[in-house]
Amino acid sequence: MNNLPIGIFDSGVGGLTVYRALHDRLPNERFVYLGDTARVPYGTKSLVTVERYALENAAFLAAFGIKLLVVACNTASALALPQIRKQIGLDVVGVIGPGGRKAVEVIGCEKPRIGVIATEATVASNAYPERIYDACDKADILQAACPLFVPLAEEGWTDEPETYSIAKRYLEVFKDFRPQALVMGCTHYPILSNVIQQTVGESVKLIDSG
Repeated sequence: MNNLPIGIFDSGVGGLTVYRALHDRLPNERFVYLGDTARVPYGTKSLVTVERYALENAAFLAAFGIKLLVVACNTASALALPQIRKQIGLDVVGVIGPGGRKAVEVIGCEKPRIGVIATEATVASNAYPERIYDACDKADILQAACPLFVPLAEEGWTDEPETYSIAKRYLEVFKDFRPQALVMGCTHYPILSNVIQQTVGESVKLIDSG
């Protein structure tokens, strides 16, 4: 019965994948979306910088009188969620916990092999393995940073030969690992899901944290 909007922020257009999922599930809700395209990408920046950007974004959206804040950016979720929750005074939802749990839910907990692709900062934080292990301590996890996926998604390069070439190079690391599921640990990556799926194979279940 609370008619206030839900706020969502991301480093750019990638968070629109989360907005779309929320709108589909909650069609009667109102949303305020902030895509920080002026400062994208976040994944190559320091913890201090990401925290500052995230807190500025959260304060900007809080000024709209939102009832809930969704941190759609995986890098901000990995590095800044505790500070946002501490300072914003609102309920705050990140994307890493839900993404990790979904991967386990989809393939089960009998020694699952789970790949994670994300920005450099998210991979370095080890946030996804921690959340996946919370859901299943038997999981075998392999991570890979795919930094160029963000600018490719921002530019709308979803079917170019260069995109396939970059995807092949980044995802080669999973060839011998043979993951059952691959977590797309950046909101920009689902924009490239067709390229990613074709590169890793149709048998691999792609997990979109949105």
